[in-house]
Amino acid sequence: MSLNPIRPWRSIERRKSRKIMVGSVPVGGDAPISVQTMTNTDSSDVKATLAQVLAAADAGADIVRVSTPDESSTRALREIVRESPVPIVADIHFHYRRAIEAAEAGAACLRINPGNIGSADRVREVVKAARDHGCSIRIGVNAGSLEKHLLDKYGEPCPEAMVESGLDHIKLLQDNDFHEFKISVKASDVFLAAAAYQQLAEVTDAPIHLGITEAGGFVAGAVKSAIGMGNLLWSGIGDTIRVSLSADPVEEVRVGYEILKSLGLRTRGVQIISCPSCARQGFDVIKTVETLEHRLSHIKTPMSLSIIGCVVNGPGEALMTDIGFTGGGAGAGMVYLAGKQDHKLSNERMIDHIVELVEQRAARIEAEG
Repeated sequence: MSLNPIRPWRSIERRKSRKIMVGSVPVGGDAPISVQTMTNTDSSDVKATLAQVLAAADAGADIVRVSTPDESSTRALREIVRESPVPIVADIHFHYRRAIEAAEAGAACLRINPGNIGSADRVREVVKAARDHGCSIRIGVNAGSLEKHLLDKYGEPCPEAMVESGLDHIKLLQDNDFHEFKISVKASDVFLAAAAYQQLAEVTDAPIHLGITEAGGFVAGAVKSAIGMGNLLWSGIGDTIRVSLSADPVEEVRVGYEILKSLGLRTRGVQIISCPSCARQGFDVIKTVETLEHRLSHIKTPMSLSIIGCVVNGPGEALMTDIGFTGGGAGAGMVYLAGKQDHKLSNERMIDHIVELVEQRAARIEAEG
């Protein structure tokens, strides 16, 4: 068992929402918060797109979204869906017929932007296709593509306009007796997105998909997403997330998990607790952590590992992790197992030995079920 149980002062009470299914993945209710990403290949290129889907799934993505802007991409979607190990969401903009084609191709969910999908009649046709083919729908409201009448009413994108847009389209789905939907109200501005999500959470029990859209490059986008989504998740809002980065989709998945792990909402793989290093370090902490992150990336079993350069905070951190190594000087350090000192180890053997210990623990936990 992990040495980090959820304690009352660090637990989060999640908002109560309806549960829907995105293919085989439950979203909302008491289901774990799912992690999504999106491919950035030409969707008509089945080989390249499927390679990204498989890489994202291997990194832990529960759901992957694929853009379907034209007929060639919806034709390719059928094979992508067939070969994907995770549910595929078809991303639809402007052309409602692409949504119908995606549903026919086996998409698990249709993401439609109410501001640009077309008339109410066209949305009804999309709803019919979703119902006929067992798809769920994500209503994707975006501050950058709000309907003209809402911009005229409010003067600019604002939380009230975004929520009103979302509620209008919820009503349209419900009027068509369709309830397998989730909703997002994304903006690139953290304050706008957070306020819109907070207001939305108060007026619907639909599952909520979180995202800070167009967040930016890897570092800036990860920070922006962590602030925006972290704030909402901490308050219990959010049933599924996507970190939007100008980066490899795998990085979106990794950042998404790190956000959830930091809040105790999901556990997957090795969580490394490490110091920033200083003159007291008994070994090269930064290089060691980089190497361990790479060599332990295949581990899916949740566990904690502390890598601390000296004895100031090292022993204390090791007490709270499953495996720990604390630098002690003279070319060696102390290995901790289950929070207790276990044996000394030379710095030269440290990386290989720690990898071995982690793999052994993962195999033991898996064998025990």
